[in-house]
Amino acid sequence: MLVCFNSNMNYKIVFGLMGIIAATLFLLSGCSHTEISKTSIDSSIVDTEPIGFNPETKTMREKLPETILSAQLKDVNSQKFFSLNDFKGKPVLVESFAVWCPVCTKQQQEIKKLHDDVGGEVISVSLDTDPNEDEEKVKEHLKANGFNWYYAVSPSDLTKELIEQFSTAIINAPQAPVMLICPDQSAEILRRGVKSASELKEAISSCG
Repeated sequence: MLVCFNSNMNYKIVFGLMGIIAATLFLLSGCSHTEISKTSIDSSIVDTEPIGFNPETKTMREKLPETILSAQLKDVNSQKFFSLNDFKGKPVLVESFAVWCPVCTKQQQEIKKLHDDVGGEVISVSLDTDPNEDEEKVKEHLKANGFNWYYAVSPSDLTKELIEQFSTAIINAPQAPVMLICPDQSAEILRRGVKSASELKEAISSCG
């Protein structure tokens, strides 16, 4: 590059401008290399994600607090009380839903397909977390759709505990929230949206 200047020009200014131009050209020439490097790093992270890592929430499975595991729930069909602790040693799907939510019904249809495939190897618990709904509404919902696993209206204290553990996403019915509890009672929230029966089965198999 040819830079012309007269004898009255400030040499420091000229050399300073030349340095800026050279640095700019260097940075531009290295952009493609930087992008390749970034892609390589991201791929490395994905390849080394351990079992139990949820790529959507960027969290690992965590042991549930005893306050959630021991909360007393009443099955709307049998009217018998139970807790999540009763199912220790088995994988459990806990779905948060509302009767008014069509997305929830679609998720429950996939849960039904899962049970048609695996039977009682997996426990399913659907919790109605809408404070405006009661057992009668849930019963009508079950009869209308032919669902027959554990259904309960979530006590307000349990709903609060779930929100503290997993944020308000756990009660956002249109996102079809489903929590997977592994046999060791570690838990994670599965991805948002309706999860197919095969996807639920795959998630359960990752419990080991």
